[in-house]
Order: sequence, then C-alpha cells, then structure tokens
Amino acid sequence: MDEVLLERIEDGVLTLTLNRPDRLNAFSPDMCDRLHQALLRAAETRAVGAIILTGAGRAFCAGGDVKAMAESQHSDQTPEERMVDLRRRMEAARLLHEIAKPTIAMVRGPAAGAGLSLALACDLRIAGTEARFTTAFAKVGLSGDFGGHYFLTRIVGTAKARELYFTSTMLDATRALELGLVNRVVPDGSLEAETIAFARSLAAGPRVALGYMKQNLNLAETASLAQVMDAEAMRHTRCFGTDDHREAAAAFVAKRPPVFTGR
Repeated sequence: MDEVLLERIEDGVLTLTLNRPDRLNAFSPDMCDRLHQALLRAAETRAVGAIILTGAGRAFCAGGDVKAMAESQHSDQTPEERMVDLRRRMEAARLLHEIAKPTIAMVRGPAAGAGLSLALACDLRIAGTEARFTTAFAKVGLSGDFGGHYFLTRIVGTAKARELYFTSTMLDATRALELGLVNRVVPDGSLEAETIAFARSLAAGPRVALGYMKQNLNLAETASLAQVMDAEAMRHTRCFGTDDHREAAAAFVAKRPPVFTGR
C-alpha cells in the first residue's frame, strides 16, 4: 500500500491513521518518518485543536515489523547507525506527549510493543471492547523502545509496569481500564464516532488554556511543587489575556455557553 499514514482534518481534529492493515499497522521506516513530520506540522497548524492517532483495519499497531527486523540482521549498518535511526523514529512518541494540544489514541484491536508505547504517549486512550494491550518485547528478545518504560511507569506505577514488561502479559480492554491504562472503553461499533465527538469537544475548547494545562501536567511528572506552582502562575496569568478567557467571562455573566476561538 502506497500511503502508510492517512491524514484528515475536520472540525479542528486531525486524525492520523497508521495505514498498513495487512501487517496490523506494524511500523515501517516510512511510516515513522511520515508520522513524525505530520506531528511537527500539527504543532504549528492553528486549524488543529486536537489529534487522534489510530490504525486502519483490525489493529491499532502491532509495533515493530518483526519480519523486517529479521531481514535487517543482514544490514551493513553499524550498531551506532541503527541506534541513531531508531532514536530519530522515536521522536513521534515524544511529540505526542509534548505537543501543546490534546492527543488521543483510538485503539481498535491489538496495541503491542512500540504500538502500545505510541498509545501510551498520547494524553488519553479510548479503546473498543475488543482492544488488546501488551508490551510484547520480551517475547521477541528485545528490551523496548518509543518511551514505553517512561509512559507505562507513570500510568500504572513502577511495580505493575515491571510486571507487564517482564511478562508481556496480554491485557483485554476491561483489565486495561481497571489499571488506568485506558480512559474509556466503548463498543467497537461506536468507537470512531465517540472518539471523534470527544476530540471535537476538546478542539472546540479554550486551546491556549488546554495547551498550558498539558505543559503543566507534563512538568508535574518530574518537577518540584514549587517549580510546578511557578509554571502555573505564569501560564494562568497569560490566560487572562486571551480572547477565550474574556469570552468565557462574558458568557458566564450572560448565562450562555462560551464560543471559543483558540486565541
């Protein structure tokens, strides 16, 4: 299939679809490069207020293409060159986590290995009832990439993250919800409609404030309380100067819903 990544913007929502359904959307170098570039564009595109990442067909993403990995064993690249290539491809996960816009993983079917890492890199995860989650790396003799150790530890805690990495346990959607790995589980038949509706509600919100919230929440993962409070004070004060805050205040007084413009 020529296009390994599909992009669509509608009502402020950018949907990025990993598009190798015949390989359960396993990564290819081209897919990783296109995803990275699409996220860089989204960061600078005012029309984008929220981002959905999903996969075509019956899977979210099976992670690395194991068949291609086996073939690459005969590559002329040095280990250092392979490391540089991998680290460059992993930037997509960092952007999903750090871009100042809400990111949502819409998970249908399996999210495995680096595919799970990409889902975890998003701010929120909405899963269909048939979604499945596994770190998978131990089963193929690899340690793991795309930031999964960072994200999983913060979502489920260090003890459970270690268990899931060491054992490659397969989690169904119900268990993933119990662990806090996903935010919502919805019927597969309504997964797309419900995820898009939720993303549109975020895209229609006060985009500057939401972007600042995300930056504050990311900072809270590693910074001290004083550092977080300093950042909160700075960003909160900046929000007072936005059109969206003024509109929200006027709407509150007039007892009507606010109409945000993202400015």
